[in-house]
Amino acid sequence: MSPDAAARPPARRAVPAAKLRVGFVLMHNFTLTAFSSFVDVLRLAADEGDRSRPIACSWQVMTPGRRPARSSCGVEIQPGADLADPEGFDYIVVVGGLLHGMPPLPPALAAYLEAAARAGVTLVGVCTGSFVLCRLGLMSQRKCCVSWYHYRDFLEEFPALVPVADRLFVVDGARITCSGGAGVADLAAFLVARHLGPATAQKALNILLIDRPRPAESAQPAPPVAESIGLEDRVSRALLLMEQNLAEPLSVARIAARLNLSPRQLERLFAERLGETPQESYLALRLRHGRWMLANTAFSAAQIAAELGFADGSHFGRAFKAKFAATPAAFRKTATPAGRKGVRGAVTRVFD
Repeated sequence: MSPDAAARPPARRAVPAAKLRVGFVLMHNFTLTAFSSFVDVLRLAADEGDRSRPIACSWQVMTPGRRPARSSCGVEIQPGADLADPEGFDYIVVVGGLLHGMPPLPPALAAYLEAAARAGVTLVGVCTGSFVLCRLGLMSQRKCCVSWYHYRDFLEEFPALVPVADRLFVVDGARITCSGGAGVADLAAFLVARHLGPATAQKALNILLIDRPRPAESAQPAPPVAESIGLEDRVSRALLLMEQNLAEPLSVARIAARLNLSPRQLERLFAERLGETPQESYLALRLRHGRWMLANTAFSAAQIAAELGFADGSHFGRAFKAKFAATPAAFRKTATPAGRKGVRGAVTRVFD
């Protein structure tokens, strides 16, 4: 060996590029659990054991100007970078938090997320991060998962969108939305399994003492029902459960059981408050959503029927004509852009 060769430092071993690259954008008052759960699954999947080296996975926390991000519990996170090139990531995750504690989105951040969408980067909204994507118009014609806790807030702010509040997360092409909470770990494990394999995802969850990943369609925990709940609240809660389960309608018996009622008691409450049966109210909700989809999407009647739990397009068509005195095809022809505002207004809760 020559003296020059001996004096040279040993060549550094090339580190392979990460197979899963995630950028995090933290909103003001973001939920710490949603952020930390996602990162923990990534770091445990990225390396052997729990050494946390970003080898198989890499992650970057970003804010405009690298300003600290404050969580809803007061803990601040110092980002590692300004807004980096979105094409350097497989996913950009928007972590939301307190819905009424988020100031207006900084213009630089709005422009960044819009540029990421144009570049085809998959955008992920966790917790109320889905609201941010919707406010930017980035969820048009896509399903959006929200927590049952924010279901009413979503309907009030986005009457033209149909939220999914009965699942942990929803994957719709280049958009992924998650209800938040513990479901974020399941979403992170899903992405790890997609890029690194199920065994790696399971390893990360095992270290976190999580038995197994829950699939996207797993149900969110049911909202609590107080023992002293009143008449109006019980009817409203039943309607909320119906709205949250449009694609796979619940039976009256199951709805009643969720409210600690018998089916006969539930039917009596609906008759007293609404003058109709629970089945009639449920059908009206599904048909109203169907009417909005006819006016605002390119889905066929058969696709809408499948989305709303009807047996087939014919079943949907008959029920639609009985309710609105027009076939789905005839209604779609009259639903001009100028008249769509009125159609959106029709997609309201029947107990408002």
